[in-house]
Amino acid sequence: MTLRRSLAIAALAVAPALAQAQAARLRVPYTIDTLPNGLTLIVHEDHSVPIVTTNVWFHVGSGDEKPGRTGFAHLFEHLMFMGSQNAPYPQFDRLLEAAGANNNGSTTEDRTNYFEEGPSSSLRLMLWLEADRMGWLLPTMDKPKVDLQRDVVKNERRQSYENQPYGLVADVLPHLMYPPSHPYSWPVIGSMADLSAASVDDVKDFFRQYYAPNNATLVVAGDVHPDSVRAIVREYFTEIPRGPSITRPAPPAFTVKDTAVTLEDRVQLPRLYLNWHTAKSTHADSPALQLAGYVLAGARTSRLTQALVYSGELATAVQAYNDAKRLDGDFSIVATARPGKGLDTLQAVIDRQLERLAAEGPTPRELEQARNVIEAQFLRSIQTVGGKADQLNEYYYQTGQPDGFQDDLDKLRAVTAADVQRVVRLYLQAPRVMVSVVPQGKQALAATLKKVTQ
Repeated sequence: MTLRRSLAIAALAVAPALAQAQAARLRVPYTIDTLPNGLTLIVHEDHSVPIVTTNVWFHVGSGDEKPGRTGFAHLFEHLMFMGSQNAPYPQFDRLLEAAGANNNGSTTEDRTNYFEEGPSSSLRLMLWLEADRMGWLLPTMDKPKVDLQRDVVKNERRQSYENQPYGLVADVLPHLMYPPSHPYSWPVIGSMADLSAASVDDVKDFFRQYYAPNNATLVVAGDVHPDSVRAIVREYFTEIPRGPSITRPAPPAFTVKDTAVTLEDRVQLPRLYLNWHTAKSTHADSPALQLAGYVLAGARTSRLTQALVYSGELATAVQAYNDAKRLDGDFSIVATARPGKGLDTLQAVIDRQLERLAAEGPTPRELEQARNVIEAQFLRSIQTVGGKADQLNEYYYQTGQPDGFQDDLDKLRAVTAADVQRVVRLYLQAPRVMVSVVPQGKQALAATLKKVTQ
């Protein structure tokens, strides 16, 4: 397990505060219970402010979809706000807003989450609304609702992919990085064709399979008492029937082949994407890969940032990060060229810096800076009850233990320079997928395929 994926592109300096944080063991107390229908309830009690949050993780993401039926998990991120039997649209939003609360949701390859946060007096309302859509959404599901949200999702796709500069990369990269049988081989948002082809029965079947209490974890955190929360949850969720058992096949083993693809887009500057297959989030190498990303491009003084952006003046920006997911992971370096610069030039500089890091490893200062910044970012992400609730859910899903905070920090702190050097050699001097995005009609600016030697 690595510190949250979103922290991979961190850039803050915080050494003084960190010394104190390192002195104390980080612990987030919780209680955990399971209802007879399989719903897991985790409660974290924190009376520092009169705020409460509810955070439901349905263990379903785009990785649970089938080829030809993609985009369903994200579609449900929208449909779950379209009203249920006892809270018809738009009561979900209106009731929470009237109580001073807010809500939202998100979808990844591995899970979909729904969360509310507001004054502690709104807890009963939050739980009632969550229970109603978990148990009584289907009776209200009809074609007009599906068509409406299908169009919303399609428009979101146009905004984020087809009409977003460089957005096409997110559409093609999953297909290039993973074999067709792998659950990460299509984008989370799905394809236009699959969204168009989805029938109301398809959508309902997907809900029956995955949106049941035995495939969900509910975290309640904040100004609450666990006994009271358990009583309310039993009152509202007990009647919801258990869903079918879910068997997820293991993804096939595979290796990435050296690949070069060029996309013409309506952009002003060419951009290079280099991508390697790495390891899943719970793999022992994930913390070292996260640190490698920071050493390469996490700060103004980082190796690629200096070589490409400041000293070399070849690029306007560069990023490097490891995206470790539940089943697999990938590492990316993304660099945007300055006007008049070709991507072959950027590729050569990146390769030289990777060779240096593989040969020498990070310096003690680089390693300490990377550790401190990533740790500080992690601590900031859990300073709210909402952040703690989401992280409790993630640890429970990934490892079966909600309080993995200190273990994660220990793994990060234990990474050595030799670990970083080793993962760079193992993962980043291996075959990769390279995507060049160039302005229309300027294929000559694209990077050319070069074999990478270990």
